[in-house]
Amino acid sequence: MSQTALNSLCRELRAELRRDARGPGVAALLTRYAEREEDWRDYVFFDDAGYTRNLAHRCDEFELLLLAWQEGHESPIHCHDGQRCWMAVLEGKMEERHYREPVPGVQAPLVAGEVRRFEQGRVAFIEDEIALHSIRPAPRTRGVSLHLYARAIDQCRVFDPETGASTLREVGYYSVRGERTERPAAEIRAEWAGS
Repeated sequence: MSQTALNSLCRELRAELRRDARGPGVAALLTRYAEREEDWRDYVFFDDAGYTRNLAHRCDEFELLLLAWQEGHESPIHCHDGQRCWMAVLEGKMEERHYREPVPGVQAPLVAGEVRRFEQGRVAFIEDEIALHSIRPAPRTRGVSLHLYARAIDQCRVFDPETGASTLREVGYYSVRGERTERPAAEIRAEWAGS
């Protein structure tokens, strides 16, 4: 791994999560990086068709992704497969909307909760016990966000806001370490296993 600020961040995050899997120091590390660094730009691709998931690092302790959002892009309402997740805003402003998960076995519209807004350099935290959520850039803007998932997330449940029904969806990558990829996510995951 070369000596870039992003690689240094990955080493620090790995050490932090090995010390304590709850990651009490993760937000501070992400904040420091988001406020000072620009080397993430080498790893980001935008696409008009939808937001992109650009893999920066994957190891046993975590997965680090750069998500690139054009104006009007929005994630589906989703959970995090039981993982603790942090989001640092690198460019623009991002919005997060919380939703309450429906009672198991009952079909009903999701109940929308608070909308939180995050400026460049700010860090958000979510886990399934807090809420389901969706992410998007603020209206009339684009954004880039850095997402850390304590242990990699290979699939998550996506929720229909009208019925509360969920579908299990495999997640993939638009690029890996700054290289655009068409490779299946499973192949990429196998390559990074144990790193």
